[in-house]
Amino acid sequence: MAVIKNKKTNTYEVRTYYKDWTGVRKQKTKRGFKRKCDAQDWERAFKLKENRSLDMTFGDFVDIYLNDIKPRIKYNTWLTKKHIVDKKILPYFADRKLQEIKTADIRQWQNMIMNHRDANGKGYSQVYLKTIHNQMSAILNHAVNFYDLKSNVARKAGSMGKEKSKEMLFWTKEEYTQFIEAVADKPISFYAFEIFYWCGLRMGELLALTPADLDFRSHTIRINKSYQRLEGKDVITDPKTPKSNRIIVMPEFLSEELESYLSMLYGLKETDRIFQISKSYLHHEMDRGVKLSGVKRIRIHDLRHSHVSLLINMGYSAVAIAERVGHESVEITYRYAHLFPTIQKDMADRLNEEREDSWNE
Repeated sequence: MAVIKNKKTNTYEVRTYYKDWTGVRKQKTKRGFKRKCDAQDWERAFKLKENRSLDMTFGDFVDIYLNDIKPRIKYNTWLTKKHIVDKKILPYFADRKLQEIKTADIRQWQNMIMNHRDANGKGYSQVYLKTIHNQMSAILNHAVNFYDLKSNVARKAGSMGKEKSKEMLFWTKEEYTQFIEAVADKPISFYAFEIFYWCGLRMGELLALTPADLDFRSHTIRINKSYQRLEGKDVITDPKTPKSNRIIVMPEFLSEELESYLSMLYGLKETDRIFQISKSYLHHEMDRGVKLSGVKRIRIHDLRHSHVSLLINMGYSAVAIAERVGHESVEITYRYAHLFPTIQKDMADRLNEEREDSWNE
């Protein structure tokens, strides 16, 4: 354990020892400090961090937290968390000692976040405010559960913002027909939207499809991966949930359409992505089709809702639909019930018929 001056660079460096989680003694060297006191401060913080001392700074604990959770969540989720932490939380708490952060400090931080305005005078949405608070609470909860912090002061302070359920919009079959005719001039758009509507895929699932995933003899699509564009790179990940891994049987007409389409794609290998387009391209095509067809604007993900609504109106059970679209729980499928106002009337009509039949017996 020493702070040494490097005469060649005229800077200070720290050489210290620690034991890793297996108990093996290791050396850590950190170079490039302009002042000896800076080197000593770094060494002191390093020791506190390695000993998991609650005297460490919040910023040092965040490093531990992010490293702890990184192997347990999807990389894109980790990037989202890290962005919120870096931009919305660390600027306020990085240098504070973890165990000295009080409930009142959280309230003051919340007020600053809620009062933030951009150049156009616009603040954060209520949903985003809640997301920021939830992330702060998750960090402190991690410290409570695994590092013996006494309490989660973010939980005591109360939340900010509020959750807002996204409205489940959908297209009827007639609306979809109007839309798809409007984008039929671009084959890649046409076939992408056909799969969305008739099979209920998520966007990442569609963009990850390869020729090897399609079986035109059994008319099936295999879903076992998802596409993401992360940090400027194409990344293939596991699907959203374990039950997202599934085999979907296509309508025969769609199978025939896709077989014909793939035959036109020269040089496409079995492991190449069929739809080598971006999410922004699909959003642009959605806008174009809506403008040309005159149907209401929905999100691309709402095509998945449209597929579910179509199947429910066709009389299929929630269990069967959940299996087809890869819902983790049947309860998720039941949330779509409010999309079908005519079902309640149909139920009432059927019940009326049942009563009349019983009286006529």
